[in-house]
Amino acid sequence: MIERRHRVIGILALATAICMAAPVGAAAQEPGTVVDADSRVMGLSYVFEQTGVEVPYAVFVPSDYDASREWPLIVALHGLGRPYDWMMGYDSFIDSAERDGYIVVSPLGYHRRAWYGSRGYGIPRGAARADDEGTLPDNLGELSEQDVMNVLAIAQESYNIDDSRIYLWGHSMGGAGTYHLAARYPDIWAGLAVAAPAPRRDALDEVEAFRDIPVLVLHGDADATVPVAGSRTWVARMRELGMQHVYIEVPGGDHSLFVREVPETLSKVFAFFNIVGKRERAARQ
Repeated sequence: MIERRHRVIGILALATAICMAAPVGAAAQEPGTVVDADSRVMGLSYVFEQTGVEVPYAVFVPSDYDASREWPLIVALHGLGRPYDWMMGYDSFIDSAERDGYIVVSPLGYHRRAWYGSRGYGIPRGAARADDEGTLPDNLGELSEQDVMNVLAIAQESYNIDDSRIYLWGHSMGGAGTYHLAARYPDIWAGLAVAAPAPRRDALDEVEAFRDIPVLVLHGDADATVPVAGSRTWVARMRELGMQHVYIEVPGGDHSLFVREVPETLSKVFAFFNIVGKRERAARQ
């Protein structure tokens, strides 16, 4: 059982050509920055039952929310080292969710560098930093995965969610988490979207576990952090399996700014989710 403690804490018709990311610098962001800057984004928390730790997450609810009808939900997974509300701050993200009527939740993943379970259920390599060395739980990866599922459950309890339209979207580490959680819980997700995903090299077999879920993959061909070759390999496997997927490789695109600060790129995620869902999938089968 999850103890909730609310508090504000201050396919396939998509264009294949999108704009190259502008050379804008990425500033550091403290937890709650987006919450403080955008009144539409709520910073909440709950107590993680197994550890007693209070874990933050962010929520966006469309202004015309009406509990008498069902609403689609996006679960957004941030990249390595980012704060819980990071994804909510992507240029045009909240505007797009408002326009298209999506509730959005953005979990921390228990810890900024815990990989949502995608790098094992222990302490992932690189998770510990000088300020938390020796303080991380031995099952950090497991807790990270469970935090996502806890936040999903909270959203389903709090709002009238359309279970046929629950989507998972992640960037970098969050893309790895998206692949992992899709493989672990394939019956939940109506569609997946990843940007510059960073899965383990030996995780390619996960694709078969979510072969029935439509996938959008975005990657810049100039990504110096997570080389585009990895996404090409995963997309080739999707093609072999006959999966419904869209792959958009951005000429000159970097690792982060090509989606975080380019609304034309991010719009592909909403365009994709707008046309895929469990009902549409069932109709095709």
